[in-house]
Amino acid sequence: MDGFAAIDFGFAREIVQRGIAALYLVAFLSSLNQFRVLLGERGLLPAPELLSWATSSKARRRMLRPTLFTRIRYTDRRLAALCWTGMAISALLVIGIPQFGPPWVPMIAFLLLWGGYMTVVNIGQTFYGFGWEMLLLEAGFLAAFLGSRDQPPPTVVIVLLWWLVFRLEFGAGMIKIRGGREWRDLTALTYHHETQPMPGPLSRQAHLLPRWFHKGEVLGNHFAQLVVPFFLFAPILGLWTPGPIPALVGTIAAAIVILTQLWLIVTGNFAWLNWATVVIAFSAVSWPGLRNPVVERAQRDETPLYWLVVTSAVGILYLAISWPALRNLFARRQLMNASFNRWQLANAYGAFGTVTKQRIEFVVEGTTDADPDAARWREYEFRGKPGDLRRIPRQFAPYHLRLDWLMWFLPLGRSLEDWFAMFLVRLLEADAPTLRMLRHDPFAGESPRWVRVVAYRYRFTTRTEHRASGDVWTRERQGLVVRPLGG
Repeated sequence: MDGFAAIDFGFAREIVQRGIAALYLVAFLSSLNQFRVLLGERGLLPAPELLSWATSSKARRRMLRPTLFTRIRYTDRRLAALCWTGMAISALLVIGIPQFGPPWVPMIAFLLLWGGYMTVVNIGQTFYGFGWEMLLLEAGFLAAFLGSRDQPPPTVVIVLLWWLVFRLEFGAGMIKIRGGREWRDLTALTYHHETQPMPGPLSRQAHLLPRWFHKGEVLGNHFAQLVVPFFLFAPILGLWTPGPIPALVGTIAAAIVILTQLWLIVTGNFAWLNWATVVIAFSAVSWPGLRNPVVERAQRDETPLYWLVVTSAVGILYLAISWPALRNLFARRQLMNASFNRWQLANAYGAFGTVTKQRIEFVVEGTTDADPDAARWREYEFRGKPGDLRRIPRQFAPYHLRLDWLMWFLPLGRSLEDWFAMFLVRLLEADAPTLRMLRHDPFAGESPRWVRVVAYRYRFTTRTEHRASGDVWTRERQGLVVRPLGG
């Protein structure tokens, strides 16, 4: 680092800008494929109804976070146009075209992504109520001020990205320490690989590892989240202490964060949460070997004054709005995945303060028989969540299967949610867009006479059970959750 210019972090900027843009592309693609079915004009939770309610009075309008659809009427076509536009801008940033221009060009591109995706998230209701939505928004906002290739990355923005990683990792670590006993007695990962919302192809193998290994995983997690994040800020010492040591310490800290996140990526499906953490953690990776002193001097000399003013203003803004998140990290009642302002910047993050010990799945069944009591029931298959006992879970992350995720949350609630009741109605109607969200429709597009919901306890098969049956899962019926509907 050299005052305003983070001259050793040009490579880090390339990774961060392109990586965040790639995640925006995935996020807009996910919305293009799913929003209209889940939240569109005929969605399970129609966004137009929320907008109509919110815009009926000034008080209600203030309750809704910023979205373009309070100024222009929502239609499914406009939502699709927004997603296609977001994907096009994201693709340009991934290729690196805006970064060849002056710094205001990539700034505008990222701010368009930030504002466009905020428009979607803020009317997404429970289907967009995940911590990684606000993480992507905040990361996109900060990436807007990393500049272009005409000048080195601004030190203040690089440090703000470290602050984001710190809140993300240290916040998650504190949530766990304050949460369930399983994180303190080191048994959490004995259960987690099996009971996580959406297992991946290697989750079963990870679950079957010895208990001592799972305890080591928890210890490693605590070290990576509670100790390592402080060392991300070590390069700041390089402003006063000559030599490569501060930058090396920061790079090692980033590498530890990245490696732990890669382990989570290969053993689970947490949408873009882990991928975003990997990308943002690269902001602490310095690469002095790529420096060109002649080019650096020219870049520093050509850094526009307006860019110094803009990035300094962003730093001052974050100083002003970060206090609630900092206080929350050390609060006795720590908030998880909370935003303290309408623009979802300087947020509080964290996940899995407790780990479920059993996996309960709601299996949706249908039949064309007239008598539900003597019927032959057939199961609907979801794309990601467990169903067929022989099917190995697939890797979907960073793509986000929103319907499958909310199906995992249903057994944890005290009552069924409104969207799920409408989902069952759509199955009775054999609604084509809804059926395309599933992996398998047992009625090939025809309407069933009845649908019902049965709860099962799922667990991974042992190695012995797998050799005998070939099954990946075994399950035990728990009871009827929703009695037959239809007729």
